Amino acid sequence: MAMIAATTARAEGDAACARDVLVANSMQRQAGEQLESAGDDQASQCRVWRRHIDTMRRIAGVYGRCLSGPERKEKLAQSQGQETEFGALVRSRCKGL
Repeated sequence: MAMIAATTARAEGDAACARDVLVANSMQRQAGEQLESAGDDQASQCRVWRRHIDTMRRIAGVYGRCLSGPERKEKLAQSQGQETEFGALVRSRCKGL
């Protein structure tokens, strides 16, 4: 009985992860599009950059939980790298905005 419950829980977790990764990939594409259309004024860019950082953190959480192997390593590095990069931009260019 415990074996069936564990198998069912794993299958539900796998389905949730598949959905979460799909959503995370979509969020990543949307975040890229928002960066491209951030505008020219610094305040607008800072808002988009902050939103991008938050999105990358959420995406990294999904990738860390749901992926494995080389794909996990690559996607985590990508999302965490962007979080670090845009965090530096916010710290250097968005003081007081």
